[in-house]
Amino acid sequence: MTIRVVIADDQAMVREAFSVLLDAQPDIEVITTAVDGLEAVAKAEELRPDVIVMDIRMPGLNGIDATRQITAQANLPTKILVLTTFKLDEYVYEALRAGASGFLLKDASGVQLAEAVRTVSAGEALLSPEITKRLITEFSRLSSSSSAKPPAHVRVDGLTNRETEVLTLVAQGFSNAEIAGELVVAEQTIKTHMGSILHKLQLRDRTQAAVFAYETGLVARGRTNL
Repeated sequence: MTIRVVIADDQAMVREAFSVLLDAQPDIEVITTAVDGLEAVAKAEELRPDVIVMDIRMPGLNGIDATRQITAQANLPTKILVLTTFKLDEYVYEALRAGASGFLLKDASGVQLAEAVRTVSAGEALLSPEITKRLITEFSRLSSSSSAKPPAHVRVDGLTNRETEVLTLVAQGFSNAEIAGELVVAEQTIKTHMGSILHKLQLRDRTQAAVFAYETGLVARGRTNL
């Protein structure tokens, strides 16, 4: 099935370059582009794309606010892949809280961009493990500076003990394969647990599950799978 993509960026060269790179993929189609966040929201509502590749810094409605408006609409299946120039851009943290499914550096290769679109479309974010772990560390630092230390033991209502274990490991940056190895179960079992976690907590994907785990204090701040 073809992944339908919208490119949202205020720079024409970026929109054109990314469109060419993605359209060259047999399973990806760029259906349109947007010059700012306001147009991205309108395109999401009108065309219901699978993925929007969203720049953060845009005039008018920026990428963070556009992401928040799009993900707030429960009837929209669209996933947001945020673009950033810096590895620890402070705005990326806010974009994930707004509902973005993952992020990618603007200097990524065409292959990395295409794979990131596929990953986000499949709901398998987090993205690049190296950058993700840095981001989780930053997320922890920012959370720590604005709230008290969480309790040592936190229960998540509705989740089983095993689902809580899986969620904790997801928030630490573990992949499904790594979680399966850690818990000594089949990888398909972990996928089943993840589906159940997302359904019970009404979350969009693994990225939002990780954010949830930190915000509820399930994972001790600063603890990552490094």
